[in-house]
Amino acid sequence: MSALTNLLQDAHFWIAIALAVFVVILWRAKIPSMAAKALDDAGAKVQARLDEATQLSDEAKALLEQIKEQRAETERAAAAMLEAAAADAERIRAEAAKDLEDDIRRMRELATRKIAVAEALATAEVKAAAADLASHAAETILAARIAGATADPLIDSGLADLSTGFR
Repeated sequence: MSALTNLLQDAHFWIAIALAVFVVILWRAKIPSMAAKALDDAGAKVQARLDEATQLSDEAKALLEQIKEQRAETERAAAAMLEAAAADAERIRAEAAKDLEDDIRRMRELATRKIAVAEALATAEVKAAAADLASHAAETILAARIAGATADPLIDSGLADLSTGFR
């Protein structure tokens, strides 16, 4: 019995017994299942948060892709607008150049017509002046000849006879 007495006096023995009783009490109180349930609940919460984080990450990636596509589409639209604007500018420049050429041609034709009309008027004025000068010179010459012809006695007597015969 000395071994039993030694055993009953040993502190380690009583600690082992207390520990065994404590484990039995815990097991009877269903503490391990409650602890497991608490750990499962905590794990479920963590898993839910992880799932939510994964879902948010996927949504963020999808949104990022959508934004990238919109950006690319916007850049394509901007490039198309620039091309259209450049084409319109070139078309307008070509039309303006053509209109300018047409205006220059019309002004040249108008100036040519005005010059032709001015030349015709100048020619007509010169001809009229020449005709007036020629008629004036002829009148002067004829007047001088007639004045000289009145000094001829035969013509004077013939004229005098004519003038007396009609009275």
